[in-house]
Amino acid sequence: MSRWLALTLVALLSALALAVEPRWPLLQTLGADTWHRAGYRGRGVTVAVLDIGFRGYTNSLGVTLPRSIHAKSFRLDGNIEARKSQHGVVCGEIVHAIAPDADILFVDWQPDSRESFLAAVDWAKRNGAKIITCSVVMPAWSDGEGGGPTHHALNTIIDDDMLCVACAGNLAKRHWAGDFRPDTAGWHRWPNGSIDNVVTPWGDDVVSLELSSSGQTFEVYAFDEGGKQVGRAASHAEGSGAAVRFTPRYKARYSLRVRSKTGGSFHVAALGAWLGQHRERSSIAFPGDGSEWLTVGAWENGRRAEYSSCGPNSMTQKPDVVAPVPFASRERSTPFGGTSAAAPQAAALAALYWSRFPHATVAQVKAALRTSAEDVGHAGVDHESGWGLLRLSAMRPKVTK
Repeated sequence: MSRWLALTLVALLSALALAVEPRWPLLQTLGADTWHRAGYRGRGVTVAVLDIGFRGYTNSLGVTLPRSIHAKSFRLDGNIEARKSQHGVVCGEIVHAIAPDADILFVDWQPDSRESFLAAVDWAKRNGAKIITCSVVMPAWSDGEGGGPTHHALNTIIDDDMLCVACAGNLAKRHWAGDFRPDTAGWHRWPNGSIDNVVTPWGDDVVSLELSSSGQTFEVYAFDEGGKQVGRAASHAEGSGAAVRFTPRYKARYSLRVRSKTGGSFHVAALGAWLGQHRERSSIAFPGDGSEWLTVGAWENGRRAEYSSCGPNSMTQKPDVVAPVPFASRERSTPFGGTSAAAPQAAALAALYWSRFPHATVAQVKAALRTSAEDVGHAGVDHESGWGLLRLSAMRPKVTK
């Protein structure tokens, strides 16, 4: 062998090692390496990534993604790359890293349009998706307890034919849930006794204050530091929720107020901002609060990540499991973290399982992911880590428990 050829081979092997090495610890942690060596890598299974950030995905085909991906946009402009974000691309990268032989679909929806979200799920199913993974939360799209018209419509589409995986959300420090406690003027009093819940924007991007409830009507308001109203929205009795959005001034603070004539319990979450009065409990948002979704939280540095949303959110145990984060992505210069990186790991392991047991039911796959998980945190199943840390160690089908 010539010196030039030897040096070229070394360079190629080094490059391959750099490309693969960050993923191997994750594959070993998840137990996926065992399945790969046995020849089960997701072949014959299609995973749909539902997201709103697919900018530049074609540049990653054959590199961090499969050579080809069927993509569909349900935005009004029909442009799946319209939003300047690679969020969905990295979710697809995670699926491909763990289940490299699985087929992948990319599909987005029109922001604020539940109909387009439902259409995206329906399209994924009609195009062969056995698994859906969604790492985007829309808190106002349910009652916060797994119910509401959007969940009901989803159940009709899914009909036990697809495994739907959702992130738990990163709302543990940006969410509050509890009973409405009015003052004499009808404003809700937060635990500190004030009617103002301080909202601290992360920057100058749009802030969304999203409220959900079941069977009651609420009004949610946003005020600036001078007491000027910058937004108002009202929820509906059927549990459709309400969202107030505004563009903040740089380094300005705002306040959230809630009013109701019916009373009852409610959830409120801040997107793009911190919430002064917050509660971790029951902070899992749509779609992960629904019983039809397998919900995945984030496990980081040997514990539940402090931002990772917790249950309970319904009669169904939430979250189902937690997954290790961050993910060493090759799509970006910094690791990809949050519960966004957790959900596609569960979806990919489900693809491995189905490639080994193609006749397994959705219930059996869910049971396999739950019962194979490593118990962490509080002993037994709990509202912070569910059944435990995601790991698919069994090589036999599980029965529903």
